[in-house]
Amino acid sequence: MSQSPDRPSSTSARAVAASTEVEGTSSPRSIGTVLRDYLELAKPEISSVVTMSAFAGFILGSPMGVDGWTLLWTMIGVALCAGGVGVLNHLFERRYDAQMKRTATRPLPAGRVSPTEARRLGVVLVCGAVGLLCPLVNVMTAVIATLTAILYLFVYTPLKRVTKWNTLIGTVPGALPALGGYTAATGQLGAGGWAVFGILACWQMPHFLALAWMYRNDYERGDYAMLPVVEPEGESTARQMIGFAALLLPLSILPSLVGTAGWVYGVGVVPLGLWFLWTTIVFYGERTGQKARRVLKASVYYVPALVALLMVDWFV
Repeated sequence: MSQSPDRPSSTSARAVAASTEVEGTSSPRSIGTVLRDYLELAKPEISSVVTMSAFAGFILGSPMGVDGWTLLWTMIGVALCAGGVGVLNHLFERRYDAQMKRTATRPLPAGRVSPTEARRLGVVLVCGAVGLLCPLVNVMTAVIATLTAILYLFVYTPLKRVTKWNTLIGTVPGALPALGGYTAATGQLGAGGWAVFGILACWQMPHFLALAWMYRNDYERGDYAMLPVVEPEGESTARQMIGFAALLLPLSILPSLVGTAGWVYGVGVVPLGLWFLWTTIVFYGERTGQKARRVLKASVYYVPALVALLMVDWFV
């Protein structure tokens, strides 16, 4: 069984204690070092994918042309919101991060950033995002950004230690920014917006389940109820990866069917989805860390490739 979060190891305890101390006792750090820690807290890898998904939604909502200023403010607002949510997520999970090898050296459990600093930074970024999106884009997109932050931080994050269905539940806040990109361009909910929402929701399942399989031992140490931890044989994990990758195929074609994307996108997205699906099938046959990493890599390439197809399609 995993170690209780209330009784961490001595190494973890020292990391947690360090995260609550005032940094005035340590040697001064350069501005560059501080900024790098702040950037790490904002989860740039995830924030960039979130912002990219919003960009895809915006393009789908702009078949007749892009409003450059609205696009700019949308991207800034979504990036700020995603970064702020990332910081607050680090804050909420710092004690659990201290128990896992993969995350023990993060700025908060390692004591390089104090919880107070992280709280202020996260709140400022999220509030700044909503305060920017509401007047400069539209109210609906600001509401979606607010809902994303609330669902991610106060529903998905605590459920990660309660139920194996947390990954499925987390697809909702994970896909909302794509819908927000669409509403930023159109001012309303529409078929194209729900299509890109569905695409991002299905994409997340193989992506995060592959990650959870690769680090299942670490997640167990951190007392997370991830599916590969609860069902360690991996068959259920592999089946869900295949199922959602398969569902991703018809959903990815929807933008062409509803008229928000053209034939170039429709033709190109099929082999892209089949490749992604194939990596999950291979994982089912051989449930190893190496095969899970292939699924993860395919998922990382999928979203930029999808956006590239939309851009080519838009210019043709």
